[in-house]
Amino acid sequence: MWGIIPAAGCGSRIQPLAFSKELLPVGSRLADGSERPCAVSEYLCERMLEGGADKLCFVIAPGKSDILEYYGGTYGNASIAYVVQPEASGLCDAIFRVAPLVSPEEHVLVGLPDTIWMPATGYRSLPDGVLSFLLFPVDNPTVFDAVETDEAGNVLEIQVKRKDASTNWIWGGFKMPGRILHELLALWRERDRTDEYMGTLVNAYLAKGGQARGIKAGEAYVDVGTLEGYRAANDLLRQTAVEEGAPAPGTHVTAGAPAGRQLLAHRRELVMSFKQVERGV
Repeated sequence: MWGIIPAAGCGSRIQPLAFSKELLPVGSRLADGSERPCAVSEYLCERMLEGGADKLCFVIAPGKSDILEYYGGTYGNASIAYVVQPEASGLCDAIFRVAPLVSPEEHVLVGLPDTIWMPATGYRSLPDGVLSFLLFPVDNPTVFDAVETDEAGNVLEIQVKRKDASTNWIWGGFKMPGRILHELLALWRERDRTDEYMGTLVNAYLAKGGQARGIKAGEAYVDVGTLEGYRAANDLLRQTAVEEGAPAPGTHVTAGAPAGRQLLAHRRELVMSFKQVERGV
């Protein structure tokens, strides 16, 4: 199973940064007994692996080689591939650049690498063999893609950033077999590649008789692409850690040890640029 990670955006809402927004440090993790910063995109990688992905593909812009340097060729037990999107041309264009790697029999997971959502097992709730969206309740659906479903969970419409959104359930990730990925690609080409957002293309797919499911299994969703979202993401991680009885992120390092001092220095270096942004708010 493939996990497709569109990471070609410039992150204009949270600039200036000295690195790609997908590497923004959010929370931390223990690795070999030591704490280290956790890039925001790692949360999506972990969720994709939890959902069954054994191959990940980052779609990156030409200038975002720091993502390749950070992840290398593997993450956990998954192999990593990279595809280049020459210029920012929307989410549909990014996703379909991975299509040549995906066979019709395989499944793909898609998610956004500058988000953090709960539960971490969310992709497991999506069925095989159909286009299905993992849905999350939010307070302001007008800035996301709201998904209207019937009582059986069939998707009726995706409302792309609409001010009059009829539901507060938005998609945070989705899953489909490779054959549907290729069907959507063919439809996108038929529509002269005019769809920037996945929602408008899926609406056209539904109008032509296609089907999609909306699974309301999400509990919390945070877009880390803004300063407000960055703060909310750290709060969410702390709250989740407390509820699970684990230490909150950022409490494991012993600074007196040499490894601890090196780790803290590395962490300060990573967040320095972002802290400058925060102080200017």
